[in-house]
Amino acid sequence: MDAPAANDVWERIYNVRSVIYPKPLALERDGIRLEPLSPDHLDGFKQAAADGELWNLWFTSVPAPDETSQFIETALKGQQDGHMLPWIVRELASGAIIGSTRYHDIVPALDRVEIGYTFYAKSRQRTSVNTTCKLMLLAHAFDTLGCKVVGLRTDNFNFASQRAIEALGAKKDGVIRHHAARRDGTVRDTVMYSILAAEWQDVRRHLELRLARHRD
Repeated sequence: MDAPAANDVWERIYNVRSVIYPKPLALERDGIRLEPLSPDHLDGFKQAAADGELWNLWFTSVPAPDETSQFIETALKGQQDGHMLPWIVRELASGAIIGSTRYHDIVPALDRVEIGYTFYAKSRQRTSVNTTCKLMLLAHAFDTLGCKVVGLRTDNFNFASQRAIEALGAKKDGVIRHHAARRDGTVRDTVMYSILAAEWQDVRRHLELRLARHRD
């Protein structure tokens, strides 16, 4: 879908009343750029996932190499339909694609987005990359779009993801039992988190301090 056609879809979806209006755009800070996902990113996406063979983590949504094209196609169909907004994560110093993330379950009537489908190449995990990306996504959601709440969710067995979400300052809303199918066909419980607009300034302060410590 070319840019004018895509914009027409977004206008039809969100022109009903004044609600959040997420549109594809690039976000950049501290040497990391979030670029709107496109089919041209296929090879870089595969290389990022291959750093650590992340698709072998059965509780994640990271696609295997032969599933990547369909994964990107599905993400872009979600963007066209108005309920997803996917990015790749690019490291500016090397030029390499090092991961992917997106807004999903976008609910304009509630001024709500969720952040998820996130992965980073293993060599960039436990660095400042996740904090940088979350700061950009949260700032865009709250400060630019006017979201009232940003949700995050993860598999009940993805303990590393749960720790990372809690380290952001998100509050745990609860667990939805027998909620969603995994790639291997098993069914997961989903751990739900959220950050409210009223909490955003404290969360921002916390994340900026985390980034400052990485720079020291």
